[in-house]
Parts: sequence; C-alpha cells; structure tokens
Amino acid sequence: MNVHSRSRRDFLKALGVGLASLTLPDCITARGRNTSRPRDRKPNIILIMADDLGYSDLGCYGGEIETPNLDSLAGGGMRFTQFYNCAKCSPTRASLLTGQYDQAVGVKNLEHGATFAEVLRAVGYRTIAAGKWHQTPLPTTRGFDRYYGLADGCCNYWNPGTRARPGEGKPGRKKSEPRRWAIEDEVIMGYVPEDRDFYTTDAFADYAIERLEEYKNEDKPFLLYLPQTAPHYPLHAWPEDIAKYRGKYKVGWDELRRRRYERQIKMGILDPKYAPSPRDDGVPSWDSLSNLEKDRADLKMAVYAAMVDRMDQAIGRVLAKVKQIGKWENTLVLFLADNGGCAETPDKTPDIPPGPVEGYRALGPAWANASNTPYRKYKSTDYEGGACTPFIAYWPGFVKPGTITDQVGHIIDVLPTFMEIAGASYPRQLDGRKLRPVAGKSLLSVFQGKQRRGHGVLYWQFGKAKAVRIGKWKLVRYGEADWELYDLQKDRTELNDLAARHPRRVREMAAMWEDWWTKCTGKEVKRS
Repeated sequence: MNVHSRSRRDFLKALGVGLASLTLPDCITARGRNTSRPRDRKPNIILIMADDLGYSDLGCYGGEIETPNLDSLAGGGMRFTQFYNCAKCSPTRASLLTGQYDQAVGVKNLEHGATFAEVLRAVGYRTIAAGKWHQTPLPTTRGFDRYYGLADGCCNYWNPGTRARPGEGKPGRKKSEPRRWAIEDEVIMGYVPEDRDFYTTDAFADYAIERLEEYKNEDKPFLLYLPQTAPHYPLHAWPEDIAKYRGKYKVGWDELRRRRYERQIKMGILDPKYAPSPRDDGVPSWDSLSNLEKDRADLKMAVYAAMVDRMDQAIGRVLAKVKQIGKWENTLVLFLADNGGCAETPDKTPDIPPGPVEGYRALGPAWANASNTPYRKYKSTDYEGGACTPFIAYWPGFVKPGTITDQVGHIIDVLPTFMEIAGASYPRQLDGRKLRPVAGKSLLSVFQGKQRRGHGVLYWQFGKAKAVRIGKWKLVRYGEADWELYDLQKDRTELNDLAARHPRRVREMAAMWEDWWTKCTGKEVKRS
C-alpha cells in the first residue's frame, strides 16, 4: 500500500516550524419493502464520511481549503444545507449504518438493527469497507465482505501502534492502551505498519482501490463504505501538503470566519438574512495574540487544512479508479461528516509542533469555531455547529448538477434511500436478534428534485446534549442549562432564544423529547 516514496526525515525543517403541529413522537417508523427504483440496474454506491469536519471546511461549502474532487461532486450533483448527524462519532455511525436512532439500536453493538451492508448484500451487492468503524462487532460480522481500517476511535496517522519503528521517535498517543485495528476479520491491537510512508488516509484509499480492481469484472453492483479518520486529531500531515497552507492562516480566525460567511452567501448555500454567529465564548480575538502565538496557531490550522486536502486527494484517487474500471456512470456517491468541528484539546505533546509522528496535537476551539461557520458551538453539542453537516449527493444522469436543497434530512435516511434504489427489504430478525424497524425515510425524491414529505419530528441526544426539531422550531439544551428555543426559518445560526416568549411550546417539545427517549431506551428521564 505504498503510495508515497518521500521520507519524513527533517520533517520540522521542511516545514520551517517556529516555536408544525405537535404530534406524539416515536423512535421508529413503519418497515417495509421499497421497490420504486429509478433504474432497472442497481447502482453502485460509494458512501464517504469525514471525521470532525467543520460545516464550512470544503470549498463547495465556503472554505478556502483545496478540495477539487469534492467540489466537483457538488458541482455535478446536489448539496444539502439542512442535513444532520448525531454530533458525535460513534452514535453517528450507529445511526448511519442502521437507519435508526442510536439510542434505539444499541450504539456499540447495533443489537437491534441491520446494517446497510447486511441489507444490500441480501440483494446481490459486493460490500466493502475501508476506514474508521468504531462499533464493537467487526464489519465482516455485520454484512461487509471485506474490511481494512481502524476499528476504534482515533489513532496516530503515521503509526497507529505503540511501538516506534527503527529510526523514528515514539508515536504520539492519546492514551497508553493500543488502538484496535482490523484487516478483514483479524484484530490487531497496536498495529505498526512496516511501511515508513504509511499514512491512514492514503492507506484506506489504497485498500479501496485494490478491492475495486479485484472485483471489477463481477456482474454484481458494489457498495463501498469509506469512513475517514481525517481530519480528526491528532494533527498529522505530509510536509508538502502543509507547505501549501503555511502562512495563509495568519489572517486569523476572525477574518477567516468573515470570508467563509461571505462565500457561503455568494454561492447560495446561506441566506444573507442569517447573521453569522459571534466569536465563541472563551475564544480570544486574533489581534490580541502575540506574533509567536499567531505563528503557532497558523501552523495548527495549516496542518488541519493539509489533512482535509489529503483526504480530498485520496477520494479523487478512488473515484478515478471507479471511472477506470468503467463503472462511474452507474454509481451514486454520497459525502458527509460525522459531526461538526471539534473543540477538544488533548494536546498530549505540547513541546512537539503539529505534523510529525511523535506529536499528538488538536485543533482547539478557536479554529473549530471558524470551521463551523456560520454556526455556533461544536462536536458533542446539538447546536447547528455540532449536528449540521455538509451533505453531497452525486449520481450521473439522475441528480441534477449544481442543485442546492434546503429540505431537511438526517443520517437515519441513508439506509432507507439505499433500500429504495436497490429494491431491498429491512429484516424483522437477523442472526436470532429481533430488530426494530428503521426510523429514517428515503431521500430519493429529494435527489429527483421533488419535495419530500419529510420527518414530522427529529431528535438528538449525546451525553449532556439534547435537542428536538419540529418544522422550523428547534429546542436545544446542554447540561443543566434551561432549554433554548429557536425559529430556524428566521434564525439558522441560533442567536435569538425564544424560550421565554413561547413557554408552552417549550414544555410540549420537551415532553416529546422525554417520551421519545423513554420509548427508545426503556429508561425514564432523570430530572434535576
């Protein structure tokens, strides 16, 4: 899997581093068989998910980072402006894989659900996964024929293991325990690649390309699930990628947010009536920093941008392979992120700058605030900055190029979409497990340019964060704070809390959330 021959010696020298009406909720909807496929031939499907990517990081969503391959998909397909994830890695994956709320399915073991791989393999699909998994059972036990990647939360990009390779420093790590890696059905705790030019983003693409080549002559369609680790911390990137961005972020996070906001309005993915959110609490103004602090901050964002750039390059190589084997014209490609930009700061090696194998640094709240432009807050919260994701749908000859939709969607809708286009059914039982039916609704009509009858209500919960959305109204809360109420039709950036003006609506929506929680989990809500 060697895609890069350049050594990482003199790494730091190469960088030049200086120091609607309310109805009763339900956590599930009706099951059934969907047969209204748009074509006689089942399409190939590629589902790509970034990790900890901010809403505005891609060029096609207002960012300055070079993402030509994803921008091309957006230009030739459809962008969503109101598509949601679960605001956190593992819950998002559980919901995406099963079409259910993670609270209902079993966030780690997926006990009460079938994965889209299990559903599609039953109707003749070759199923392949490469990348981050984050659930307990391996992909090869849950419908995937082949798998390679990180079956865990996050890892060192250069060396996922705990042992240093000859001639290298000890790999920077978040914790001492080894991360779980898997190749097919073999688990490797503390995987140390022999290849000195190993880099996870490249390796996932290499594996996907190898499998596409291996199965290119099969008559059956393929499902390729490509969940990236990028740009989740630690901040690791190739020197030549970092060099493209070094110095560009000395404009600062305040100016970066302003520029991204203006581009979003100009490209039509944001209505100018929505004011940008202010700089987040606790984030200093850029002008208050010293020159040394600015230089260090610039390097952090440059490495992060390089990670996004490299992810786009890897995606481009995979898509080029699909074209090379002659299967592009009948392939649906979807792209999204698992949550918003991440404000966490597990800087385990503060004396080592971002970039090389020995380091373990994170982006932090200031740049994550800019990544989530124009929205508030971050990963692990249910504000728009945590739960609203870029979502691109590309399907040659089916999705109208260059379209933008403000129809509301959620990751629980992905599996039902696959079911409809493939003519598949969701099983009632699987391997002796009684399953709950899917909660999502197919997005196919949206892809066709039609108005979909969407969800009457959507719910969120992770840790201390919770939210419920009904039409234009969104109720959101974090920790022990009071519920906040926003009219997203007038206020997408959640700046004007209307809870005090609509106490009855707050009570009704909060009661709906509690009822949903109890139905999904079987637990009563603990009230403070």
